[in-house]
Amino acid sequence: MTLGRCEAAVTGIGLVTPGGIGVLESWKAILAGRPTATVDPELAGMPIDFTCRVPGFDADELLGRRTAWRLDRYVHLALVAAREAIEDSGLDPKEWDSGRVGVVMGNALGGVRTFEEQHNTLLREGAGRVSSLLIPMMGINMVAGYIAIDCGAQGPNMVTTTACASATTAIGTARELIRTGRCDIVIAGGAEAGLTRPVLAGFTRMGALSGRVQDPAAASRPFDGDRDGFVAAEGAGVLVLERMDHAQARRAHVRARLIGYGASADAHHVTAPDPTGDGVAKAIRMALHDAGIEPREVDHVNAHGTSTRLNDAAEARALRRIFSDGPSVTSVKGVTGHPLGAAGAIEAASTVLAIEQGRVPPTANLDRLDPDIDLDVVSGASRRQRISAAISNSFGFGGQNAVLVMAAA
Repeated sequence: MTLGRCEAAVTGIGLVTPGGIGVLESWKAILAGRPTATVDPELAGMPIDFTCRVPGFDADELLGRRTAWRLDRYVHLALVAAREAIEDSGLDPKEWDSGRVGVVMGNALGGVRTFEEQHNTLLREGAGRVSSLLIPMMGINMVAGYIAIDCGAQGPNMVTTTACASATTAIGTARELIRTGRCDIVIAGGAEAGLTRPVLAGFTRMGALSGRVQDPAAASRPFDGDRDGFVAAEGAGVLVLERMDHAQARRAHVRARLIGYGASADAHHVTAPDPTGDGVAKAIRMALHDAGIEPREVDHVNAHGTSTRLNDAAEARALRRIFSDGPSVTSVKGVTGHPLGAAGAIEAASTVLAIEQGRVPPTANLDRLDPDIDLDVVSGASRRQRISAAISNSFGFGGQNAVLVMAAA
């Protein structure tokens, strides 16, 4: 069977980021280019002791204590973002056809905080004291299950795990469910809350993290000549996607259109990207072909832009090869840090907002563009720009690449 091109309407977005809880606060921080990295008390004594955490997040207050106590933090973040996205869409879960509503979420690490806590309980007090909720709290798949339980979505339900591309893979997969006619509505995005001592120790030993312990706020600096690694973060982003005719029939406010998706593998190295950027270029070309547009029609790129030496360079090579006309480029990770499996969803939501408002956020901490990066990277302040089409890039360990194409409504 040959499937035609498909536009999915983006009718709702929800965000929980280091910039703040909710779309308004998160976008305000991103537009201002305000870095959020700060010393993390939970990492006291560690070689790298700073992260980007969601500020003032009280799960008991936001979800209710009876719900919050049995969920890992990564699900806490996801549920708050999902509820905001559904409310923003104007959909009423009591009225929708639940069998036609799917959930696809991205996540890389699962409930590592719960696992660490229960492992410590096992060592201190023995197996009989380990929580009976350990498995449902730590399972990577459970975030999609809990969202479905929360809103009564009985359609396809899954979690995609492609490292730091997980959320973008999830959103692309959600669009495929709409394209094939399996769903009318899909709640899609990603969530991550892996800021534990073992996880940060692992990233530190890999040499992946910035070492700017004397100046954490300046540590995440995508595309800057002095970048030295990413800053680990947490967060969640959720989009409500609908069949276009479904959204139009209920006169929904369509914030943007998701018109293309592409994915590829570098097949190069476990953690390092292919320095040629070939895998990235393949995913971008696939996404543009899927969208039915030419590179010259892309006005803006929300880059993966992690602030690592190798990743930023490889992405820049791929972008320059494809987009000779030079669309504006930004990375929100200068503000948010790198929330791993949630990154793609936060960035997809940021792309929607940039299209909707005609404002490209600046790349925080970009003081001196790496001379080897020949891109129009927005820095200093947000830029007013009419955006008809934009792409959002995500790449992960294992060489997994995923790209979305968004367009104005």
